[in-house]
Amino acid sequence: MRLHELKPAEGSRKAPKRVGRGTGSGFGRNAGKGENGQNSRSGGGVRPGFEGGQMPLYRRLPKRGFTNIFAKEYVEVNINRLNIFEDGTVVTPELLLERRVISKIKDGVKVLGNGNLEKNLTVKATKFSKTAAEKIEAAGGKVEVV
Repeated sequence: MRLHELKPAEGSRKAPKRVGRGTGSGFGRNAGKGENGQNSRSGGGVRPGFEGGQMPLYRRLPKRGFTNIFAKEYVEVNINRLNIFEDGTVVTPELLLERRVISKIKDGVKVLGNGNLEKNLTVKATKFSKTAAEKIEAAGGKVEVV
C-alpha cells in the first residue's frame, strides 16, 4: 500500500445531513426542526446555563474569593535548566527567552532552587529563592536582582 492509495474505511465517512433541500431528502419543509416553537425559529434555543426558569446552578452557589488585580505573575525557572549555558555566561531573562528556556516574560522571572548547578554563571532575574541563590553562589556564580 502506498500513500496515494490510502482512503477511509468503507462506511466510516457519512454524508452530511443536507437540510431544507426538498421533501424527497427527508429533511425538507421544516428541516428536521419540527412544527413550531422556540427551537424551530432562527436564533432559537435557550442561552447556556438556562434551566427552564429554575434558579440556575451558577446562581445557586455562593460566591467565593476574589481576584487581586495587582498580583504579579512570575515565570519560574529551576536552576538545573541553567546548565545549558557555558561557564561565565551572564544569564538574563531575554537570553532565557531566546534560548527557549521560558516561553514568555510576564511580570518577571523567579529562579527556584530545584536541581543542581554545575556552571559558574552570573544570573540576573527579578527574584531568587533562598536555595537558588545559595546554589548559584556555591557554584562560583553571582546573583543579581534586576
